[in-house]
Amino acid sequence: MTSANIPASSEQPLWVPSAARLADHPMTHFRAAAAEWTGLPLPDHDALHQWSIDDRAAFWDLVWDFCGVEGDKGERLLVDGDRMPGARFFPDATLNFAENLLRVSGDDDALVFWGEDRVKRRLSWDDLHALVSRLQQALVAAGVKVGDRVAAMMPNMPETIAAMLATASIGAVWSSCSPDFGPRGVLDRFGQIEPTVFIACDGYYYAGKTIDIAPKLAEIVPSLPTVRKTVVVPYIGTAEATAATLANGVSLDAFLAPFPVAPVAFAAMPFAHPLYIMFSSGTTGVPKCIVHSAGGTLLQHLKEIHLHSGVGDGDRMFYFTTCGWMMWNWLVSGLAAGATLLLYDGSPFHPGPEILFDYVDAEQMTFFGTSAKFIDAVHKSGARPIETHDLSTLKTMTSTGSPLAPESFSFVYEGIKKDIQLASISGGTDIVSCFVLGIPEKPVWKGEIQGPGLGLAVDVWDEDGTPLARGKGELVCRKAFPSMPIGFWNDADGSRYHAAYFDRFDNVWCHGDFAEWTAHGGLIIHGRSDATLNPGGVRIGTAEIYNQVEQIPEVQEALAIGQDWDNDVRVVLFVRLRDGAVLDEALARTIRDRIRTGASPRHVPAKIIAVADIPRTKSGKIVELAVREIVHGRPVKNQEALANPEALALYRDLPELA
Repeated sequence: MTSANIPASSEQPLWVPSAARLADHPMTHFRAAAAEWTGLPLPDHDALHQWSIDDRAAFWDLVWDFCGVEGDKGERLLVDGDRMPGARFFPDATLNFAENLLRVSGDDDALVFWGEDRVKRRLSWDDLHALVSRLQQALVAAGVKVGDRVAAMMPNMPETIAAMLATASIGAVWSSCSPDFGPRGVLDRFGQIEPTVFIACDGYYYAGKTIDIAPKLAEIVPSLPTVRKTVVVPYIGTAEATAATLANGVSLDAFLAPFPVAPVAFAAMPFAHPLYIMFSSGTTGVPKCIVHSAGGTLLQHLKEIHLHSGVGDGDRMFYFTTCGWMMWNWLVSGLAAGATLLLYDGSPFHPGPEILFDYVDAEQMTFFGTSAKFIDAVHKSGARPIETHDLSTLKTMTSTGSPLAPESFSFVYEGIKKDIQLASISGGTDIVSCFVLGIPEKPVWKGEIQGPGLGLAVDVWDEDGTPLARGKGELVCRKAFPSMPIGFWNDADGSRYHAAYFDRFDNVWCHGDFAEWTAHGGLIIHGRSDATLNPGGVRIGTAEIYNQVEQIPEVQEALAIGQDWDNDVRVVLFVRLRDGAVLDEALARTIRDRIRTGASPRHVPAKIIAVADIPRTKSGKIVELAVREIVHGRPVKNQEALANPEALALYRDLPELA
């Protein structure tokens, strides 16, 4: 390992769990249950993980029982377990996803919602049951049947969760995106899956502004010919008026009016019944429609939320996410662990960088999920919540979306809270979950993800399929797991699904991340494999460059690509600078020196170019591939997937790259 991969400060961990914390942690109780179940000693987490991949059938069987899954498990636990794809977990089981998320009743909070500083609401468990009941009846009356699709263009608000639960209770399939998507982006997604009902808000709030989406809906709805009913949910107060302009449009109030509250009916479905259709980011083509199962999603999420993250009854769980990102689906499963969900929609910096930390204190948040970019932005804003907020209830913070820079690890402990488990997590829409995430009994080391998830045979392989104990390679999973997709929509022979994950290594999931084991048994993700740079034939992860450059005060953020040049590849670095900063020779020299000493001479860019903006997806991920296509004069097919598609024009026909 080089010093660039394990920072010098990592001889001491940033955080070590206390004995008191571990004594009452669900993972501790689960390991004890597994030891009793198997008769094996299982003295530590590594032993537990090894058992979980050696005997996957017994492991997932125990997860079902330990987490109290509602349903009929059936006799067989795992069939064709050595096939990937093709393995079938619990092939005889039946369950209903919504029933497992609605096990709690009563007057305690199920959902709390903040819409920036404009809207605050809360629903009890009984309120949530009542809303799901009425939505279920209304969807059935609108003709929704088992296997039909319900599509939603919604903010992260209580009605969205209730509509998903109502959809799942019937055995229908849910798909969602956020209301900031453009019409083309919505139709590229929902047009493929032919929904029966379309649910949308009337508008939303962002950075203090009110955005009316009626004009977008007027363009979208006529292009979804299978939709029998468009339901407009009130948020900005124009639902009735907007619904009146749409064919088969109805406001949520009118949609629900005929139906009194009744017990929710839960249709028993096979373990592998479709639950969600989710979409790849689609920045280089029409998004792939990834179909996830009810049983696989439920088991994997319970394992991650309850066991790895320690969330259970009485916890108050938050994730900053939109409904177009898989972390929304992950967050919602917190209900199955008995947690209260704290929802937020809008800008995480309005009216200031303190808003989400105000939320922590106001609602006694215990779990705070966010993105690496948010933590970096709070750091660069100068905010120090450790000095301005109480945060005493907060036990865990997770970060995903892109690799968390080592300096951001340090900032969490120096600027947010000292006694907190910071879990960098990584997985994706492809598995609606994580491959690597927090391990409650292990220390947190600067710049490192703590380890692989239970039941997942995660490894790092070189290009020839040889496992790498040290060094960078492809992140793979050697054995099947329940939250693998059922397949892709409209991919009858499975060829597109197979090509996406299994063409690289036979019978092995190749995830497309460039990764490396650490000396502590953790992992570092160096970026996406398809964005990996190859100057002189040496593979370099873009995250290694960003970790150095973004520590320079003048640099707000950066994006690196490999440009084909002179029969090789040269590294080109684009930087967005702070207001008032100028990319002169001195700053360029500082950037190159920082990369050379902090990473390696091979990482030093041949060109450094200042840009006014960096393109990113709706969930905040920078899009190296799209920029690379533009620089090489190739078209980017699905710019609607971007939050700021106009930024791509900044990279076209640059004279510095000619």
